[in-house]
Amino acid sequence: MARRYDTNDATDRATGLREAASAVRRGELVVLPTDTVYGVGADAFSSEAVADLLQSKGRGRNMPTPVLIGSPNTLHGLVTDFSEMAWELVDAFWPGALTLVAKHQPSLQWDLGDTRGTVAVRMPLHPVALELLSEVGPMAVSSANLTGHPAPEDCDAAQEMLGDSISVYLDGGPTPGIVPSSIVDVSGKIPLLLREGALSAEELRKVVPDLEVAN
Repeated sequence: MARRYDTNDATDRATGLREAASAVRRGELVVLPTDTVYGVGADAFSSEAVADLLQSKGRGRNMPTPVLIGSPNTLHGLVTDFSEMAWELVDAFWPGALTLVAKHQPSLQWDLGDTRGTVAVRMPLHPVALELLSEVGPMAVSSANLTGHPAPEDCDAAQEMLGDSISVYLDGGPTPGIVPSSIVDVSGKIPLLLREGALSAEELRKVVPDLEVAN
């Protein structure tokens, strides 16, 4: 039976974060608020938990799961060949609605789907998400919806779709925004905007003027 906690209540928040962290460590799924939409998350280093996450959404391995982190410093252990321009994007827009696709460290023992040697990583601007990430480390997180359905802006919508496939729901009220993060591929020499979301190409070019936009 799924448990749900109101993170706007101090007591419920403390209990909910503790229970969510325990669930993640057990390889279970949790739903958490972010600065874009609600996400469903699992331990990024548990291949079974990530497979359960994809299954809960009805999503295939051809759509790998992004990873959320609680600090830019975590990048040092996750990615390689991270350019100066990539760090400039981190400095300018993290925490926030920018996802960066980078080459991941070959030594990492994880399975996020068919990533072809890359990982999509983001540091969200949401206190509940950051507190959980600081406790459990990198999490594989995707929008908390069934594939093909709208991404949920509140916990009710997420729970209606995902039900008891989730161990813990952290209810932070409506999310601040429904526009998804912008996605920039920094795995090559020139940053490539794959998806324009909360950040426009013009905003990103103020930091990396060489940014190109995918067709």
